[in-house]
Amino acid sequence: MSDINMSVNIAGVELKNPVTVASGTFGSGMEYGEYVDLNRLGAVTTKGVANIPWPGNPTPRIAETYGGMINAVGLQNPGIDVFCKRDIPFLKQYDTKIIVNVCGRSKEDYVEVVERLADEPVDMLEINISCPNVKEGGIAFGQKAEAAYEITKAVKAVAKQPVIMKLSPNVTDITEMARAVEAGGADVVSLINTLTGMKIDINRRTFAVANKTGGLSGPAIRPVAVRMVYQVSNAVKIPIIGMGGITCADDALEFIMAGATAVSVGTANFHNPKTTEEVAAGIEAYMNKYKVEDINELIGIVR
Repeated sequence: MSDINMSVNIAGVELKNPVTVASGTFGSGMEYGEYVDLNRLGAVTTKGVANIPWPGNPTPRIAETYGGMINAVGLQNPGIDVFCKRDIPFLKQYDTKIIVNVCGRSKEDYVEVVERLADEPVDMLEINISCPNVKEGGIAFGQKAEAAYEITKAVKAVAKQPVIMKLSPNVTDITEMARAVEAGGADVVSLINTLTGMKIDINRRTFAVANKTGGLSGPAIRPVAVRMVYQVSNAVKIPIIGMGGITCADDALEFIMAGATAVSVGTANFHNPKTTEEVAAGIEAYMNKYKVEDINELIGIVR
């Protein structure tokens, strides 16, 4: 039964299958080119890009935890100029969609990057609002509904591509944040970003990462992520890209059934670089097994 439809449409952008990568775990694709056939991914989501180069946080900035990891890399990136010159041309060689993740320290930073990308051949923009807002004492844009609404509105005013707002799970009510960005004009939401965590090195008697706290990701967070995707899918009308601890097709299908139109594989890429390909193949195998002709039949099937 090879005539099954794996393609999904997200805000007018057609993905050949619902699998992409989570920002920050795949570089800009080049780093994985030798391991993964990028043509087999629905989209490649790049590492966060800022208006100027960011040096990132001091080391150590990665720690392993039970069922996952903590990272405090600090969105180290070479900036938009290098990205446009080097990374976009690389990705254009492949038959996959390009989602560019954008980060900033102020509303103006985000707007500058989004304006710069307006004429570049990329398909969608994913706005990382888990970045600390330096003008508001370092609280993330994605932790206050009003700030999330404002940044969405500002980005949508200048964006030429569909805008995905990436939600932080470090909030009281994820549906409030989803509704805020939807009201601001977001075309899509992606969730979840990492949960704030801490690890202490008992032998050194200090924090395992220099930043003290970091983002917890990996299989340990998946049940939280599935619950939040389900909640958001019942709260907004825009499509969802689900992520959080996906390691295999079974995990991905949980998100799809909870209401996600597409899924992102993140931490698992570090453990097995071919995870994304295996997830896409596994979803197809599931559809064949249960005689599901169209992936869209499974989206949000659990109510």
